[in-house]
This record gives sequence, structure tokens and C-alpha cells, in this order.
Amino acid sequence: MTDTLRLTEALIACPSVTPCDEGCQALIGARLARLGFACETIESGPADFRVTNLWARLGQGRRPTLVFAGHTDVVPTGPLTAWASDPFVPSHRDGKLFGRGTADMKTSLAAMVVACEEFVAANPAPAIDVAFLLTSDEEGPALDGTVIVCNTLQQRGERLDWCIVGEPTSVERTGDMIKNGRRGTMSGKLTVKGIQGHIAYPHLAKNPIHLAAPALAELAATVWDGGNEFFPPTSWQVSNIHGGTGASNVIPGTVVIDFNFRFSTESTPEGLQQRVGELLQRHGLQPGADFDLDWTLGGRPFLTPPGTLVDAVRAAIHDEVGVATTLSTTGGTSDGRFIAQVCPQVIELGPPNATIHKIDEHVALADIEPLKNIYRRTLEHLDALARAPA
Repeated sequence: MTDTLRLTEALIACPSVTPCDEGCQALIGARLARLGFACETIESGPADFRVTNLWARLGQGRRPTLVFAGHTDVVPTGPLTAWASDPFVPSHRDGKLFGRGTADMKTSLAAMVVACEEFVAANPAPAIDVAFLLTSDEEGPALDGTVIVCNTLQQRGERLDWCIVGEPTSVERTGDMIKNGRRGTMSGKLTVKGIQGHIAYPHLAKNPIHLAAPALAELAATVWDGGNEFFPPTSWQVSNIHGGTGASNVIPGTVVIDFNFRFSTESTPEGLQQRVGELLQRHGLQPGADFDLDWTLGGRPFLTPPGTLVDAVRAAIHDEVGVATTLSTTGGTSDGRFIAQVCPQVIELGPPNATIHKIDEHVALADIEPLKNIYRRTLEHLDALARAPA
């Protein structure tokens, strides 16, 4: 039983279903405080959805700073009867650790903490600052979590140079893939207006579904951009269509279409919004009179090309597990989108992600210590770089 495994199990035993932290950050904060970290709890959100955030820093903010970031909240378990064991009682079977949050992302958090403990023990006077940014609002709306802390840090002028987010990014084994960026996400709610009427008298009504259909077909067929060496092409997808009263003989008065863009750095939110508006108008739909369109920007794309942080992480992975890691920007969004607004280099690195959000979520026990060692080796690489003559 290693220190990393013990801490992982202690965190899993905290039933921190979003937005609850259930003591995870207090447990981590106590260990960081013993290392000399100054720990600050930042709460946010309404009383019925209170979010707990932890900002902890070792150092005075005048040296290069590596931030370990992540979330202590987990998604709901689903039906407990479907689990082979209690999701909040860490269990070992077949060389695996089972429990909600094992992969996403309590193993990463434990590995980060123990990596820092080992690094500080070997380097009592490091040349870099080390910080932790943790939230209990990543799996939820993400309105009162990392973004709040980042805004606070920006207002204070705190220095952040590199950030590792502990998202589960690996595929077959720890370290085989890291995320060095993520696509942007932007949702739209399109309401096309018609005139409700009896389906037998279409001349007395105006069917909004018929009005919207040609534009939807063109939107689905549009090539928004070609992507680039780091990002796939921008994708447009419909998620929901709502229209009608439920009766089979009524032409609806409106149809509401929910859609989403996952977009690369080749496109901008403003440019995509403009193109959608122009397309709708080409199909005879006028804003206000024929349709309303509300936009929600979930996050802009970010990218950390090969450089100081990517190189340090790649070297740490090669030294520890002997693999040449793959850089990727695939998958959904993460809190990296907020951190990238205040930190120039952000990557994501964690254990294999095959079971995240699933029943019987687990990690292989053999993946835990290598992850901790990769984090520690990254600290050592960056510390050595900071000590090197200019």
C-alpha cells in the first residue's frame, strides 16, 4: 500500500458528487500545508449549490510557477445495484482499484500531492513555485469553480507559467497520450417562428419545421474549416429538436433547435455566429421576424505547442514508462479552457479514461505509481531548467 494509493482511497471514500467536496480539499490542503503551502478556500455559488475551491501555493509568486489543477467532484453513481461494490468504498479486484472517481480524477489528485511531497523532501529549496487549483464544480455547470479562481488570480496579478490538469487522458497505459489543447465549444438555441393551425388547412398556417428544414440541411453539410495539425475540422451537430403540441393534427407555431459547435483554432465564435446568421437569411429567414437565435460560448479553444512544458512532460513520461507520448486535442472540454486564459502553457495528463463516468469505474493499480512519478519527474525537469544559467 503506497502513499499514493492510500490517499486515492481516502479521496474515493469522500462521496463528493458535484458540487459537493465532502472533505476532499481539506484532506489535500492539510497535507500541502505541512509542506509549507499557503492554502486558501474560495467558496462561490448560491446557498443550494455551494462550490468549494482550493488555491494553494508554495512560494511567494516571484519565481516560475507550475500549477497542478483538477476537480474533487464526481458524477453521480447511477443505480447502486448495478455496481459490483459500493462506489464510495474503494475496492480491489483483478489488479484494479474500483470506485467513483478513481479515473476521473482522484487518482491524479493523490498522485499530484504525493509527487509534491517527494519533490519537496528532495528539494527543500526549489527554484520554482508549485501551486494547486482544485474545484468541486467541474462535473456540473462549471460557473463557480475554476473560472472564479482564475478571475481572482488574474485580478491579483499572480504569476502562472505552466499548468498540468489531471484529467484522464491516457488510452492503454498511463502516459501514452496527453492533451495539449482542447476544441472550443459554443451552443446555439434557434427558435423558428411559424403560425399554428389545423393540419388540414395549411394555407391558414405556417409550418416552422418546413421553414427550418432547408437551412438545417445546409448547416449539416457545411464545411466550417479544415482544422490544422493539432485540431480536427470544426463540427456542427444538432442535439435536440422540439416542435409541436403532441397532437397529430396541429401545425406547430414554433420549432426550437439546439445545436453545438466544437471548433478549432481555425474558427472564431464571432465568425461562426456570423456565418450561421447569413445562412439562415439566405433561406428567407429574417432575424426577429422569423427566428430568434441565442448563443452560449462554453469555452474558446486553447493550444500549448511543443515547448517548455510539453517537452518536460514528454521527457518525464519517457524516463518513467519508456513510451513516446501522443499529443492530442480530442475529446470534450475541461477546466483547461479557463486556466489557459491566465496561464500560457496548459496540458492535461492522467490515467487511462476507458471507464470514466461508467458503472464500476476503475484504474489499474499498476498505473498509479507511474503517474505519481511522472508528475514528480516533471517537477524535477522544470526545477532544473529554472536553475540553469540564462
